[in-house]
Amino acid sequence: MRLDGIPLWDGTEYRGPVDLSWEPDRITSVQPDAEPRHDGLCVLPGLVDTHVHLVGYAGPGDPPDFSTWPLVTTRDEQVLHGAAHAQRAMRHGVTTLRDLAGDEAQVALRRVFDAGVLPGPRIQVHGVVGMTAGHNDLFVPPAVPSRKPTADGPDECRKLVRTWARAGMDGIKLTTSGGVLSIGDRNAWRNYTRDEIRAVVDEAHALGMLVASHAHSEEGIRVAVEEGVDSIEHGTLMSKDLAETLAAEGTPVAPTLLINEAIAQGRVPVTPEAMAKAAELVATRDVLLAQAAALGVRFVLGTDANGHHVQFGDQFAEVVHMTRVLGMDAESALRAATSDAADSIGVPVGRIAPGLGADLIVLRGRPWERIEDLAIENIVAVVSRGHVVAGRLP
Repeated sequence: MRLDGIPLWDGTEYRGPVDLSWEPDRITSVQPDAEPRHDGLCVLPGLVDTHVHLVGYAGPGDPPDFSTWPLVTTRDEQVLHGAAHAQRAMRHGVTTLRDLAGDEAQVALRRVFDAGVLPGPRIQVHGVVGMTAGHNDLFVPPAVPSRKPTADGPDECRKLVRTWARAGMDGIKLTTSGGVLSIGDRNAWRNYTRDEIRAVVDEAHALGMLVASHAHSEEGIRVAVEEGVDSIEHGTLMSKDLAETLAAEGTPVAPTLLINEAIAQGRVPVTPEAMAKAAELVATRDVLLAQAAALGVRFVLGTDANGHHVQFGDQFAEVVHMTRVLGMDAESALRAATSDAADSIGVPVGRIAPGLGADLIVLRGRPWERIEDLAIENIVAVVSRGHVVAGRLP
């Protein structure tokens, strides 16, 4: 397939009109063309969301209760909701997703999409390593016996990393602070000792797996950085010295802006406890994260989309919001959502260049100049793995 004379923003910069050719699943040629043929349109890479949770409610209307829905919905049905979320994101221009609380269900989705059994985006899956009474252990009421796996002590932590590797995970999510939606939790609570964190990072890296650290608190961010994790998720209370360290090391940070604001303002169904915790974080977040961006911290797109509080399809809005909260210019925000996000998780997409995966968005406007042009209503066509999955090519 091909597009001739279409203006190209290639994941790093504007290249002018090009003749672009691709096949499933590879871009074959990008050649300059002095004669533009698609007035008002452009092509850019499919977006990469580095922090999502596919298994959540995907149906119409108001979502059901976040904590009880997984307990009253069969696993088979949950997987279908996950497939619907992935396909919805793809149709809205997000062609790569990293699930940061996955298990065998998300691995199954990845394999089905990779094999072409169903059309779907590229997926990476991280299994969670969390402690008893930690953030990941507190998403269900205390009296409910059905809980996600936990690990306590360095040896158990190593074993759970190995268990997730055996299950086919791409990486590990590690909790080093408390969280917002977990029940009875506190953002500032320590999750894991330094020895446990060191064991997780060492074992994951020995198995070729990236480690993403959930960390809201200053101390949670600090210990994760010092023990060598590969990314920080949220990073909400990042101090100046931590920002300087993260910038120097090039560690990616997914700030998950919209979800914390929605919870803090009560715009989505949440408990008063979760609202209060989010409000406490958001009250100081914007100044700290804008300071971090000015110091050169490598922010990448990560929404925490789950179908209950942030929808699959809200990714464009998150990128626009990154310019407002973090002070990024339009082109920097686009890089954070394409080439830099792809590089941060090691996938050969996020740029439009020969030999890379054929994930493209044809869009009205010039979002590298005016970020507000990055809007769902401006999508003309989406190409995922070389196939048109939404709209129609001009």
